[in-house]
Amino acid sequence: MEYLEKVFNPRKLTCLHYSSDAQAGNKGYIMRTIMARDITRAVKMAVIKANTVLPPDIIEAIKGAYERESVALARRVLGIMLENAELAQSEEMALCQDTGMVVVHVGMGQDLHIKGSLEQAVNQGIREGYREGHFRASVVGDPIRRENTGDNTPAIIHLELVQGSSFTLTVFPKGAGSENMGLVGMLKPGAGQQGVIDFVVEAVKKAGGKPCPPLVVGVGVGGNLETAPILAKKALMRPLDNSGPNQEFENAILQRINETGIGPQGLGGDTTALGVNLEVYATHIASLPVAVNLGCHSTRRYTVEL
Repeated sequence: MEYLEKVFNPRKLTCLHYSSDAQAGNKGYIMRTIMARDITRAVKMAVIKANTVLPPDIIEAIKGAYERESVALARRVLGIMLENAELAQSEEMALCQDTGMVVVHVGMGQDLHIKGSLEQAVNQGIREGYREGHFRASVVGDPIRRENTGDNTPAIIHLELVQGSSFTLTVFPKGAGSENMGLVGMLKPGAGQQGVIDFVVEAVKKAGGKPCPPLVVGVGVGGNLETAPILAKKALMRPLDNSGPNQEFENAILQRINETGIGPQGLGGDTTALGVNLEVYATHIASLPVAVNLGCHSTRRYTVEL
């Protein structure tokens, strides 16, 4: 393939390549290139924003819960959460002392080229962002030896190929208090929708106040043993005000969860969960995998498009 022209676009921090493939007769094909160093800059900015600025949909959900809450103590706790979010943003300080292990979801166009290593670029961005933001390093390099890596790397990176030449990444710092309360179950197919609802509600009951409610509840249904937890994590990254095709299902789960009375910080109240996001995928005729991934009241994320 012969490259005829190379144009740098400083606004998008990318390179555009005009090429001609004579054998394929594919003239005018555009290959977009992103430099690894620009991914590092984007990740650095994103981890600082994610750890200090609570997403608007979470803020609005807590405000709504505060207005509806009938239990005085729960209402006070929700008010403190709103004050915490305001202070974190204004003072550029971490929303929570547990600044998490960073999950990064990358949506990458199949017509896009990265010059350099995506993995190294992402980890370098986290390394720089956590140092500049003065965030706690919470990652150990080996789960048995438990030696801290010192810079909150490596990240957990999920790569999703999409059509075109777009590039988006969502940075999702996930604290251990909520992550440790996740559950995966291989239900019998006959359990159906009611079985899924019961499984999710039971997971929330078992967690109690440990994951710092009110929660965002991510649910993955389908696929197989490894697919369902990834779906649940992906569900947590979806804004609460972005309803999907399973809204009725999600609302049924949310109602049952809030009927538990666990309440903010497990102290009792009307609001145990702010919302439920559910993602589904095809599965085997003999399987019904379900995964629950809980997000705390500071469910943090930041999305960047290059």
